[in-house]
Amino acid sequence: MRNRYLDLLRALAIVRVVVYHVTGWASLTLVFPAMSVMFALAGSLMAASLTRSGPTAVGRRLRRLLPSLWVVAAIFVPAMLFTGLPLTPKVLLWLFPVADPPANYWGALALSPIWYLRDYLWFVLASPIALWLFRRFPLPTLLAPYCLLLAIELGIYPNPHGVLREFGLYFGAWLLGFAHQAGMLRRLANRVLVPVALALAAVGGAWILAHPGPRGYDLNDIPLGNALWSAAFILVALGRAPATAAWVDRSALVGRAVTVLNRRALTVYLWHMAFVVALTPLVDVVGWSHQDLLGLAIRVVLVFLLVGVVTALFGWVEDVAAQRPPELIPGGGRPPVPGGRRHAEARSGGSPVPGSGRPEPGSGRPEPPPGAGRSAGPPDEPTAPYPEDGVPGQRARPDEITARRR
Repeated sequence: MRNRYLDLLRALAIVRVVVYHVTGWASLTLVFPAMSVMFALAGSLMAASLTRSGPTAVGRRLRRLLPSLWVVAAIFVPAMLFTGLPLTPKVLLWLFPVADPPANYWGALALSPIWYLRDYLWFVLASPIALWLFRRFPLPTLLAPYCLLLAIELGIYPNPHGVLREFGLYFGAWLLGFAHQAGMLRRLANRVLVPVALALAAVGGAWILAHPGPRGYDLNDIPLGNALWSAAFILVALGRAPATAAWVDRSALVGRAVTVLNRRALTVYLWHMAFVVALTPLVDVVGWSHQDLLGLAIRVVLVFLLVGVVTALFGWVEDVAAQRPPELIPGGGRPPVPGGRRHAEARSGGSPVPGSGRPEPGSGRPEPPPGAGRSAGPPDEPTAPYPEDGVPGQRARPDEITARRR
């Protein structure tokens, strides 16, 4: 059985990302560092997949990641080419985004969340080696991304490649996901976990206060503060994750919403910013400023409604990519577990692997993941999102959207 608490974390992260992009409220990044949480959950799932299947898990993860991107590209790339985007070989990056794929002026805003898939792809490719290192040298491997980011922020390593900066900012959260999957965070005694989390939050908070960005204390403008603050949040959120959260399903509406958001996380993440951009002119037409709470609430509702429509149209691609029967609205029923999987679970014992619904080898206590049964979400899907706060354009408020990240 899956841990609905982890499903709830992913669902809240997705909602927080969308609300942040509509409102531009910097405080949301401090209250819930959603992007780092999503990377931590994805890292946990990746470690579980590699444990079960070895390096072949990389191909399966990419198979689940890329089709939803291709649907977006099939619609938006021709539109951008028609409105001035030059046709160059770089357009092929929309098939496999190891770097930022090209976009024109409006596409750079509407499709800014693509950065998340770029980072996710690099993290997946690096995971077999990273997991090998983590199992042999856990603490040095975990500290390496934070040391890299510190060197960049202090000017010791000036002008790093963009991908290296992303590794410094978010790969630490991914590795904390490795630690979660291995049960290390759960085994940390409170006398260790609490002081470490408080120290990280204190140092990260002090850095944030001393280095405000162009939007004040928005974590997306303060990389080192973001990484440290998020690490403290993840240590507590995952290190003290309950074995289950059955209360999520006591309300049929809440349970179904959590399931849908988990099964459609990538679709929601990839499409929501386009609707945020499309609705931005309403600020001028209707006069909904960021001080108008009613106007903001209406815009949030409109974005979710539009995302719901596009999710109904294209969300089934996530089911096909995960080799599940396509569903219009996920969670309507629980597909039977294949016999081979039932036998494998019975043999392995232990706790479910986050996000997979399968037992975690070598674990003695249940720690299920996102979603109820198999209805919660594919074991290899990114979250995301996808995410959030870590997307070009994510940090920008709707009335002054830029092509910057997050």
